[in-house]
Amino acid sequence: QVQLVESGGGSVQAGGSLRLSCAASGSSGYTYSSKCMGWFRQAPGREREGVAAISAGGGSTYYDDSVKGRFTISQDNAKNTVYLQMNSLKPDDTAVYYCAASNPCRLRYGGFWSLRVDLINYWGQGTQVTVSS
Repeated sequence: QVQLVESGGGSVQAGGSLRLSCAASGSSGYTYSSKCMGWFRQAPGREREGVAAISAGGGSTYYDDSVKGRFTISQDNAKNTVYLQMNSLKPDDTAVYYCAASNPCRLRYGGFWSLRVDLINYWGQGTQVTVSS
């Protein structure tokens, strides 16, 4: 079994920044080199949506239009950790943020990303991000 543990959520005012971290640890059979990682979020009354993803080697990233230019996903493979730097936060960014792993990666095919929740193998427990106006 693989565990994804998020940290770094909290409350900020609009325009502020937060950095989320997700540390992966896990069992035999989990091939870190073939996975891709993503961040999803779910606001009250809304479906879970993908906001950012990164390929195993870090050479390809994806951002939803709603966060493009404000959020940056990165990873440190030596630490099995993925990060989401969130700048210029808006009240609409308020949600529970979930780290997610797809292993082997099924989020990217033919150079195109598709952040579907049914393509995720492992989820973190979620961390609350609240942005006040």
